[in-house]
Amino acid sequence: MSRPDGLRFRPPDAVFFLALLFFCVLMLLTDNPPADAGPRILRNLAVGLVLLGALFLDGTASGRAAKFWIRLITAQMMFAFIFPLVTPFQLILDKTWNDPAVLAFEQAAFGVQPTVWVQKFLSPALTEWLMFSYVAYLPLYPIICAVLYFKRGERAMEDYIFALAVANFACVVCFILFPVAGPLYWIADQYTVPLKGSVFTAAGEIIRTRFQEIGSSIPSPHCANATIMALTAFRFHRPTFFVISPIIVSIYVSAFACRFHYLSDVVLGIAVGAATIAAVPGVLRAWNARAEGSALPPGARERAQ
Repeated sequence: MSRPDGLRFRPPDAVFFLALLFFCVLMLLTDNPPADAGPRILRNLAVGLVLLGALFLDGTASGRAAKFWIRLITAQMMFAFIFPLVTPFQLILDKTWNDPAVLAFEQAAFGVQPTVWVQKFLSPALTEWLMFSYVAYLPLYPIICAVLYFKRGERAMEDYIFALAVANFACVVCFILFPVAGPLYWIADQYTVPLKGSVFTAAGEIIRTRFQEIGSSIPSPHCANATIMALTAFRFHRPTFFVISPIIVSIYVSAFACRFHYLSDVVLGIAVGAATIAAVPGVLRAWNARAEGSALPPGARERAQ
């Protein structure tokens, strides 16, 4: 069956649909599905239909600005939707949180608990900067999308979105394979220095208390995505890389200093981001070669060989 005219299906979309399908299958196969498994499956299917509609709209839209905004909003919607899906499934394989193993490893490796040790260096000014960096991660995603799209073209932005999609899905799978609750859920009593700051500290705490659930800790998606932002900017637009580098480094520090993650989460998040950047070009080359080959008229590929 041929695709409808205007429907543009690209590598990030394959990851988005795979994630939706993954959680639908998970709800059907698990011995202890969420009480609202049925509505969750229907919601996933509805989101899939919305995504298909957005892809068609993207393919038929005219004007670079319109295409950019449709693609940006669609991708952002999918990133925001997929992460909460993992929350009820983190303990379906391993029935207990693995925080003791992480704490034991970090104690053996460093002789201290890094998230506890670092608190002696915190001040209201430093905390505010670190929280600013942690919050600045949110607008950095669309800003880098805009720079890539309007400076280097659509394919550069698609490479970026694909890398983010792959890294986020990898993180989600890891949350199920090795569930970790997080420092504020496990060793909250060891923090004796309160996180004092101003506007961005308050914003960071709102993100923590209202939009983040227990778990979803290792590897750190914040650090994986920040690494992808930095490496993509370095590849496509060096001025942006140099501007965001201090913020990216501060995101790494804020993730464990502000008690969102263990240091191990940060290191593994960076590793996931770097590994994704290294792996996706080959996948994209294969995808693009296949897509360009399938777009040729019958017999054209044979005549070109």
